[in-house]
Amino acid sequence: MSRTPFAPLFDRLVDDAAVFPPGLAPLDVAVREHLDRRTGPYAAHVGALLVPAASAREVAELAAADARTGDAPLEVGLVARPGTPTATVTAGLEALRTDTRVVVVAAEVGWSDTWRDLLAVELPVVVEVGLGEEQERALDDVAAAVDDEHDVTVKFRTGPTASWRWPDESTLAGFLDATVLRGLSFKLTGGLHHTVRGRHDGEDGHGVLNVLLATHEALHGAEADELAGELARRDTEVLVTAVSSLGPLDAERVRASFTSYGCCGVLDPLRELEALGLIPSVPPKEQQR
Repeated sequence: MSRTPFAPLFDRLVDDAAVFPPGLAPLDVAVREHLDRRTGPYAAHVGALLVPAASAREVAELAAADARTGDAPLEVGLVARPGTPTATVTAGLEALRTDTRVVVVAAEVGWSDTWRDLLAVELPVVVEVGLGEEQERALDDVAAAVDDEHDVTVKFRTGPTASWRWPDESTLAGFLDATVLRGLSFKLTGGLHHTVRGRHDGEDGHGVLNVLLATHEALHGAEADELAGELARRDTEVLVTAVSSLGPLDAERVRASFTSYGCCGVLDPLRELEALGLIPSVPPKEQQR
């Protein structure tokens, strides 16, 4: 049973991307701390551990060395950044195919001419898309695969990298609009560390609550310009009130569309949600686990 008061809006919302920038946790530390979190105070809200596909064998070794995976296997998503050959993911999946201590819950790749090779493995696939006309082609491609009853989700990057500018409200709204119109589910990655849109440490960042509410509005027919306005809201009290008013069916619809997002500081947004009263309060000593 969910432990969240507004279930299932925040259940397994945040995937653990500790090993990816800017966190860059060593893989052994990330595995150990992720296993700790499975029984920690925020366990209901943490999804799978995201790891590079090329590190599959090392993940298997680390999981085998931890007794806790004997009773409950480590859940991982194998990730290959855009431009990485699909064969890297295929090799990672093969390395874990018969492993009883690691369960691969999804394979994440960039959209390319070869991403469909992964459909043969009968595993959920996540496809990261870009911008502009390429995004449109990628979304159409994924929609066609979904129409053929394949389990495919699209992914969009909300944080900046050396080769990717921070996508502003209009850009993210355009993605949400195009994705929801096609009936696709999506996840986000990078930059979504806080609950509310703002500037943090001198950098712009989208808010988790903004995205949840914008998704809700998109599902009810709002267009891109309206979604951009929702993404731009910075009044915490207004956002909390709006999220709190969502009923269970609305929450289920939102999360069926917005499945999760990867965050290298997985506990950061959860602690903010706790402070706002949106997930259960955790005793101070347990917060440090």
